[in-house]
Amino acid sequence: MDGGGGGNRTRPNILVTGTPGTGKTTTCSLLADATQLRHVNVGDLVKTKNLHDGWDEEFECHIINEELVCDELEDMMEDGGVIVDYHGCDFFPERWFDRVVVLQTDNPILHDRLTSRGYMGPKLTNNIECEIFQVLLEEAMSSYPEDVVVATRSNCIEDISRNVAMLTEWVNDWKPVGS
Repeated sequence: MDGGGGGNRTRPNILVTGTPGTGKTTTCSLLADATQLRHVNVGDLVKTKNLHDGWDEEFECHIINEELVCDELEDMMEDGGVIVDYHGCDFFPERWFDRVVVLQTDNPILHDRLTSRGYMGPKLTNNIECEIFQVLLEEAMSSYPEDVVVATRSNCIEDISRNVAMLTEWVNDWKPVGS
């Protein structure tokens, strides 16, 4: 196993991250359809494969076991051609991703999306603050090389379409390192 990005992959790996409600799953589904890459929703994977350490009552979510998630994804990521969809990014190995996309949504829009999902109390406040303080962008910038990270608006369906088109073009132009 080499330490460099790309390794022996023939297709790129992409991480799509951002606060809950920024459109990650919609973006990833459309991108997977457009590129034939495999979409992995980490939240769903954690539930299906029990890759967690129980339930967090305050934030009403599973307490993800990062080590188990990474073990589960390792072989798939080495093969390449994967779009990972998750609202965190600092625990994935840097070598896995050729592109890290941070989706950003304006607060009033995000607030509406989250309340319509039933978010309230600390869970709602925490996620809105996360977006205000650009926590995920900072996490991405400190976890991956600057030229790999892209921050992009995700306020409406036009934004999502534009992001999918931009990423599809990037995937189609991608070449493995050293080819």
